[in-house]
Amino acid sequence: MIRFLKGSIFALLLVVGVLSVSAQRFYPGEKLYYRAAYRAKLVPNTEAGEVSVSTTVDTLNGKEVYRVVGNGRTLPFFRWFFDMDDTYNIWVDKSSLRTLLFESDLKEDDYTFRSRYIYDWVAMKVHTWSQKKQNAPKQKSMKLTPNSMDAVSLYFNLRSIDLKSFREGEKRYLDMVLEDTIRTLNYRYIGREKLKVPKLGMFDTMKFACTIGSSEEFSFTDGTEFFIWISNDENKIPLMLASPVRVGEIRAYIRRYEGLRYPLSSKLE
Repeated sequence: MIRFLKGSIFALLLVVGVLSVSAQRFYPGEKLYYRAAYRAKLVPNTEAGEVSVSTTVDTLNGKEVYRVVGNGRTLPFFRWFFDMDDTYNIWVDKSSLRTLLFESDLKEDDYTFRSRYIYDWVAMKVHTWSQKKQNAPKQKSMKLTPNSMDAVSLYFNLRSIDLKSFREGEKRYLDMVLEDTIRTLNYRYIGREKLKVPKLGMFDTMKFACTIGSSEEFSFTDGTEFFIWISNDENKIPLMLASPVRVGEIRAYIRRYEGLRYPLSSKLE
């Protein structure tokens, strides 16, 4: 269960953090709320975590920027067993839509992890600072590529994709800065699919398959494929994520939403 919670929150924030339409990926006022659940052959669907993602306008170094805040928390009933409270903050340049600053503060029982990434796009480098528990902080500088971004910002990038340029089965990739390493996220467009979201009904969606190398901290093993369903309308919000774990499957699905820029026309019932 512990590994399930870590993996589900991470994966959800990976793809549910910073997406939007091509004209404007970040829409201030948008708030998305998700539930993370586990199910196995002899285990019914069990909701154990919740995630929220909100976008606002903020100021960084005297410049107006987008700020995205993602928070993942264990539901009250499960906190006696595993108390998780993970928060991510991302500041994004309004013109280039590139990440300028990324911060995380993870609290999972007695495990804590804090990080801060400063992006220097002129020098094409990212400078990282991180600290696990009470260990000595680590600092590192890494080279960036034009496709590099933080884990949360990948979400908004997927939302900005022009699907008219895609062919079913076509593969693409993005580079992700994560815990002092840069990993590659491979994704492919599977096609349109009708999807039933718990308590919200049926939706017309666009389905993607993704693969990413993972550390021992997370449930996903290297090469494991997980799936994302995005609403087939102008909002392009992630509706569900599903991934196999060692035993069973985890799912993260939208529960409610606020401040969408466009009507949710993908909802079929």
